[in-house]
Amino acid sequence: MPSIRPISCIEPRRSVILNFLEYASACAEPKFSNASSDRPGSVGATRSPGDRVNVRRRLAIALIGATLTAPLASFGQQPVKIVRIGFLYPASPQLADIQLQAFRDGLRELGYLEGKDFRLEARWGDGKLERLPALAAELVEAKVDVLVAVSSPGVVAAHQATRTIPIVMPLSSDPVGDGLVASLAHPGGNITGLSVMAPELGEKRIQLLKEMFPKVSHAMAVLWNPAYVGMRARFEQAQVAAPAVGLTVRSMEVRDTRELDVAFEAIIREHPEALLILVDPFTRSQRSRIVEFAAEQRLPAIYESSEFVDVGGLASYGPNIADQFRRAATYVDKILRGAKPADLPIEQPTKFELVVNMRAAKALGIKFPESILMRADKVIE
Repeated sequence: MPSIRPISCIEPRRSVILNFLEYASACAEPKFSNASSDRPGSVGATRSPGDRVNVRRRLAIALIGATLTAPLASFGQQPVKIVRIGFLYPASPQLADIQLQAFRDGLRELGYLEGKDFRLEARWGDGKLERLPALAAELVEAKVDVLVAVSSPGVVAAHQATRTIPIVMPLSSDPVGDGLVASLAHPGGNITGLSVMAPELGEKRIQLLKEMFPKVSHAMAVLWNPAYVGMRARFEQAQVAAPAVGLTVRSMEVRDTRELDVAFEAIIREHPEALLILVDPFTRSQRSRIVEFAAEQRLPAIYESSEFVDVGGLASYGPNIADQFRRAATYVDKILRGAKPADLPIEQPTKFELVVNMRAAKALGIKFPESILMRADKVIE
């Protein structure tokens, strides 16, 4: 990326002009050799001192004029435009601080300085997915150079708003299944970035649940938001993987706080043996309440994101979300350097983290197997 430097054209010009003025001044003082001017028949004898002064003065003036009319590029670097990066996030700024900082860190590591090389134009959905289309349209109207759209609903809204501005997704569920791209290897449009879907991820999460809690042998409740684009594919992963470890899945659909209350009542009534919580902006916004409910019901629960474990949840397994946002910065960099989104393959996560909470386990009277503790990326004591 070309660095942005202030234009320094005035000083070089001043220096050149002063040099020419000094030369012109020196030329104005006649200095003639007696040998050439007094010798009969010499060329110098045919010209007057004033003629020589006028010739030199005209030459100096011509050179000064050339200096004044020289293009700016010959004296200083042309300014580079500060790029405008749109950032569309479905939740509130309070829920995005770690992720947004990871994105900024990624840009800084690539040499971009905020305020000098780029300006961030952020729009927040505050958990209201219906607001995303209007917010995406605002960013398009603002003529951003690239649009970072977070989550599948954010990408859908951005795609509806523009088919020309490059769109980078730090995370999405099923961009191919949602019809956003032609394939992961060859997106084919104006969208590229990263997905949180990975082969066998749902199966691996349920296997870990069974390994951590071997007494779980019947029903598992899955809290998920069917209104969230791309979530169904993640739910179906769990639904297919559960029978392999002897579990059945009970779907608990939660689109809002009213449905979350209904789901809690159903769990109390039906007594599933474990919980799996799929993460979207709504469940993230309710994570403290969900974690408290699981603890009150003494239910082993596994989450897709460590954010739930940070507020007291038992265990999580999934992609490192901060790393996803940091990686998204590399896509922005490539696009600003001239790459086309259609030619940039979509990455699937390769870095997963297992996080366990020993305090939460102790409160439930649960002891994690040593095999789990040995593999955990983070253990909260």
